[in-house]
Amino acid sequence: MTTLFESRKQQLTQRYEALITRPNEKMPYGNGIYDRYSHPVLTAEHAPLVWKYDFNPQTNPYFAERIGVNGVFNPGAIELDGKFYLVARVEGNDRKSFFAVAESANGVDGFRFWDHPVVMPETEEPDVNVYDMRLTKHEDGWIYGLFCTERKDPDAPPGDLSSAVAQCGIARTKDLVTWERLDDLKTGSAQQRNVVLHPEFVDGKYAFYTRPQDGFIDAGSGGGIGWGLSDSIEHAVVGQETIIDRRYYHTIKEVKNGQGPAPIKTPRGWLHIAHGVRNTAAGLRYVLYVFLTDLANPEKVLYAPGGHFIAPEGEERVGDVSNVVFCNGAIARENGEIYIYYASSDTRIHVATTTVEQMLDYVMNTPEDPLRSYACVQQRINLIDSNLKL
Repeated sequence: MTTLFESRKQQLTQRYEALITRPNEKMPYGNGIYDRYSHPVLTAEHAPLVWKYDFNPQTNPYFAERIGVNGVFNPGAIELDGKFYLVARVEGNDRKSFFAVAESANGVDGFRFWDHPVVMPETEEPDVNVYDMRLTKHEDGWIYGLFCTERKDPDAPPGDLSSAVAQCGIARTKDLVTWERLDDLKTGSAQQRNVVLHPEFVDGKYAFYTRPQDGFIDAGSGGGIGWGLSDSIEHAVVGQETIIDRRYYHTIKEVKNGQGPAPIKTPRGWLHIAHGVRNTAAGLRYVLYVFLTDLANPEKVLYAPGGHFIAPEGEERVGDVSNVVFCNGAIARENGEIYIYYASSDTRIHVATTTVEQMLDYVMNTPEDPLRSYACVQQRINLIDSNLKL
C-alpha cells in the first residue's frame, strides 16, 4: 500500500522533472533586436526538492515542505567549457538570499541546480544578506563575483529595523565551487550597489563600475553609473568616482540607474546593459537600456540609444516587486551570440537571445533621447518622412 509520503514524493518528483526537461521556444515575431522565450528559465519551482523537503518518512510523514523557496532571480552568468552557468539569487521564505549555481547545455532550457548552494565565506563583519552577483572573467585568470552585501545600519534609531547599509562584496573562484572572499570594496560613497568589475586592466589597475548613493534605496546625490580604478583587488579601494552615465529628468533613469553585467567587448566598443528606474503612481518601474563605450577608454560613452531596451511584459509585470526587469548576467559567445538573462519582478529568470551584430546595429543607429517632447516628435517625423519617400 502506497503511503501518503510515497505518493506525494512521487508526484512532486514527476512534476519537477517535467519542469526541468520542458523545452523552451522563441516567441514569434520579436522586434529585430532580440528574441524572448515562452517560459522562464529558472523559477522557485526549479529549486531541487531536497532543498525544501525532509525525505525521511519518520520525521516527515506528510512529505511537507520544511524550508521554502520564495523566488529565483537576478543571476550572474558565465560560459565555461561550452556549458551555460547561472549563479542565481535564491530567496527563501525567510527573506534571506543566497547564491546557487544552475547549469544548462544550451542556455535556454534544461537548467538544473547543483546539489548544494554556494558557500560564500563571511568577512569579520558578517553579511545579513547577499544578492545580485555580477560575474567577470578577468584577464588576471580569476572569475570574480561582485555582489551586494547588506547589513543593518548601525546608526539607525532604536526601533528602526528597516534601515540598512549596502556595500560591494568581492569573491573569486576558478570553478564556481570554492570561493575566496576578499575585502569589501571601499569608496567615498555612503552606500554602493550594482558594482561591476571591468574584465581588463586599465592603466595596470582594476577598473570598477560603481553606483554611488546616499541611502539604501534612494540615490540622493548619487549621479548615476560611476567609474573608478583600484591598485589592488584583494584590498580594493576606489579613491575617485567619475560619473560616466548620469541620470536625467523625465527619462527611464530619472530616479536611479546602474550597470548590469560586465560589459561585452565588441569590434566597435564595450557594450553595456544597464537598468534604469523611474517613479510612477504605482511605484518604481525598472527597465533595461544599453550604451556603448570606447574600447581604449571604457569610461567614454560613444552611443546611447534613447528609451528602454527591455521592459516588463505580460506575466513579467507580476511578482514580489511588480513592474520590474533587472539584468546582472549576460553571456557573449565566440560565435557572436549573446544570451541576456533578466529577472522579472524579483520572482523569476528569463532569457533573451541576440547577436553582437544586432546589438551594434541597435545601439549605433537608434537616436538618443532628446529630452523634450517637441524634439521627440521631430525625430519621429524624420523617420516617417524618410520612410514615405521609399
